Amino acid sequence: MKYKNIVFDYGNVVGRFNGSYILDQFCSSEEDRDMLASIVYSGWAELDRGTVDYDEYAEAAVARVPERLKEVTRTFFREWPRHVIPLEDTIRFIRELKSAGTPVYLLSNAPTCFAEWAKAEGMTDMFDGVVFSAPIKMAKPDPDIYRYLFEKYTLKPEECFFIDDLKENIEAGRALGMDGIVFTGDIDAVKAAVGF
Repeated sequence: MKYKNIVFDYGNVVGRFNGSYILDQFCSSEEDRDMLASIVYSGWAELDRGTVDYDEYAEAAVARVPERLKEVTRTFFREWPRHVIPLEDTIRFIRELKSAGTPVYLLSNAPTCFAEWAKAEGMTDMFDGVVFSAPIKMAKPDPDIYRYLFEKYTLKPEECFFIDDLKENIEAGRALGMDGIVFTGDIDAVKAAVGF
C-alpha cells in the first residue's frame, strides 16, 4: 500500500445517489418526478453546506408543489436516504482495507438528514472517522472541509488517498497534498492506484 489512510466520499462511491431514481420511488409519473426534481433539488447545494435549515427547506418545497404532491414531498424529505443503495464492490473493498489494518475515513457532502440517518442506520460504523458537510457548515471542494478532516483525525494529507466521483473534489484534495482518483465504479482501478 502506498498510503496509510483511505478517504471515501459517500454519494456514488459508497452508495448510489441518483436523484431521478430516488424520486421515482415516491412519484407515480415522469411528469410529477420532473416537477419535483426542479423543486426539491434546486437548492441542494445549500443543504449540503448546511447554510439552510433542512426542515425549513423541506416545508418551502412543499409550499411550491400542487396540493396532490404535498404529502409525497413531505415523505420524500423524510425517507429519501433509504434509497441511496450501497455499492457492494466498495463496501467489500472497505472491509478488505479494514482487515488489512488500513484506517478508512468518510468525507462527504450531505444534508443533516442524511448524516443523521447514516449514523442511526450504522452506515458510518465501518469508518475510523466521519465528516459530513452540513453539520459543520462547509462543503467540498472548499479547502476548509479537507483541513477539518486532517485536523480532526490528525492525518497528514500526503499519507491519505481520496476516492470521490467528482473531479473538482479530487483536485481540491490534491491542492492540499492528498492524492486521489475520480471514481467511475471501477474498484480495480482504485486498488491499482493505492497499490492494494
